[in-house]
Amino acid sequence: MKKKGCRTERELVHLFWDNGWSASRVAGSGSTTIPAPDIIAGKSGRVLVIECKARKESTAYLTKKEVEELTLFANILGAEPWIGVRFNNTEWRFIETSKTKLSRGDNHVITLDEATKEGLTFKDLTLGGQK
Repeated sequence: MKKKGCRTERELVHLFWDNGWSASRVAGSGSTTIPAPDIIAGKSGRVLVIECKARKESTAYLTKKEVEELTLFANILGAEPWIGVRFNNTEWRFIETSKTKLSRGDNHVITLDEATKEGLTFKDLTLGGQK
């Protein structure tokens, strides 16, 4: 699973660079005691911090702590916090942290259907981030 996550994070970093943005993966994200997003990307003063999830299944889960730490990091940096999800054989979709739903177990859950309907495409995200 870690190998797939790293590969898809690199894919997203390249997608940003190919579209005129700067972007970088954050070393140690997910394994450090301080908040750290998976990717930081920016262009012309706009900064995005992204927690990435790549899934074979049609549901992605994030812990409450992951979402809180992403939001904290973004607030301190003055950036926009986003969840980037890519389910197998689909394009990236981006969801604002405030629009994720809590499940019974205190996890945030994003389904393929919700991501498709509610999430932004990469193009929409990089053109302004509004749906």
